[in-house]
Amino acid sequence: MAIISTKQFVHKPLLLEGSLNEVSSTGPRMYNTPEGIFPSVTTVVGFRKQEFFAEWRRKNPEESKRVLARGTKFHSLIEKYLNNEDLDYDNLHSGIKSLFSILRPEIDKIDNIVALETPLWSKILGLAGRTDCIAEYDGKLSIIDFKASTKEKRTKDVDNYFAQATAYSLMFQERTGIIIDNFAIMIACEDGLHQVFQDKPINHVKHLKFLITDYRKHHDTV
Repeated sequence: MAIISTKQFVHKPLLLEGSLNEVSSTGPRMYNTPEGIFPSVTTVVGFRKQEFFAEWRRKNPEESKRVLARGTKFHSLIEKYLNNEDLDYDNLHSGIKSLFSILRPEIDKIDNIVALETPLWSKILGLAGRTDCIAEYDGKLSIIDFKASTKEKRTKDVDNYFAQATAYSLMFQERTGIIIDNFAIMIACEDGLHQVFQDKPINHVKHLKFLITDYRKHHDTV
């Protein structure tokens, strides 16, 4: 069964030259960019939480696989929706459809899409990655990130998401000269709730710089 969207998203893409190629490695995720090899944004901002999650994955291998697959399918569905494609629900797990339905009212506030899954990097920050979406959200040009969660998040649980969005805003500014003064972290929870965390990237630059410095200190000594 195909679900046809009644919303037609306007796309105003900026054609950014260059691409990212993941460097084969057993260590941190690294990307080869036109300006050098840089670690991924998610690797750096989540560095201090990696040990906890690695232990959790070791103790919960099946749930870890489920959560990873959930995130991949959830993002793919949202990307198709934003690209104005008909959504074929036949092969989707009911849980993914539920998460999408929970978040859809917020997704429908997006328009004038500048970028989807677009590669970005910064020589200044020494980071690289792909941003979920850059578009207007409630009329404000924003870095937009989509997350699926088992339960509701507290603000202190997602400070790395804020740093990640801030990094994307700075990378985009470095590449285009365009300042993005808002980010929106959209989270669909399996308990039926949804959350949207909004703030200005400028409020999280200090924390981002701390995370970058902390990551580099550790990797310079191992």
